[in-house]
Amino acid sequence: MNPLAPFTWIGRFIIAFFGEIGRIAMFASQAVPACFMPPVYGRLILQQMLRIGYFSLPVVGLTAFFTGGALALQIFVGSDFGAETLVPQIVVLGITRELGPVMAGLMVAGRVSAAIAAELGTMRVTEQIDALRTLSTNPFKYLVAPRLIAAVLTMPLLVAIADIIGVMGGWVVGVYSLDFNSAAYLKNTVDFLKTGDVTSGLWKAAVFGFIIALMGCFHGYNSKGGAQGVGAATTNAVVSAAILILAANYFMTSIFFGEGSR
Repeated sequence: MNPLAPFTWIGRFIIAFFGEIGRIAMFASQAVPACFMPPVYGRLILQQMLRIGYFSLPVVGLTAFFTGGALALQIFVGSDFGAETLVPQIVVLGITRELGPVMAGLMVAGRVSAAIAAELGTMRVTEQIDALRTLSTNPFKYLVAPRLIAAVLTMPLLVAIADIIGVMGGWVVGVYSLDFNSAAYLKNTVDFLKTGDVTSGLWKAAVFGFIIALMGCFHGYNSKGGAQGVGAATTNAVVSAAILILAANYFMTSIFFGEGSR
């Protein structure tokens, strides 16, 4: 066995990793300017907003509700005293800052990134994207830009709704399961909530929406190999979107709430 084989594998992995980052950056450099150039396909943008936002409401709402409820239970179990004060404060903080944007982003990534990748991948393998070029239509302008714009505009709305439903889930568990006083729970929630907690989550949501749409479009647009290639593109879109959402969440949290922001 070649003693340098592990280093060879590591080198190939690093080269492939940075090569993929370069391809994504080149794709984004074409996709982002397309969002600001005429013509604007308003009907396509509204259609994608409906698909990304409205049809994702059930899964996002249910996820937020049960996340808020579970968070309230965990805090109550882990607190020795002052539970009625700690539970609403930590629930609203955790939901608005972290769990609302991240859970909504992951749920939408699993649903929307896969759908976008499958749709564009099918268009790629059936040569419909090439047909658009022959008709003098920019595929980035017609296919990618409406999805990016719709995702960036829709995700903050979804996260705002998820925040409300998540806090409501904590309130339902606190009042009806843990016997908290409803008025005291709501007062502690409102008193502890700050505008920056909500706005930071909404900024995260916009970035997550961009990542979700970009990964779906990138993998679908560059898919090849027939039905098997479309399946691989769908899987890669969801996995890469989820990883980038978690990474972006860490960096944005460090920017908003790190030592330098105090």
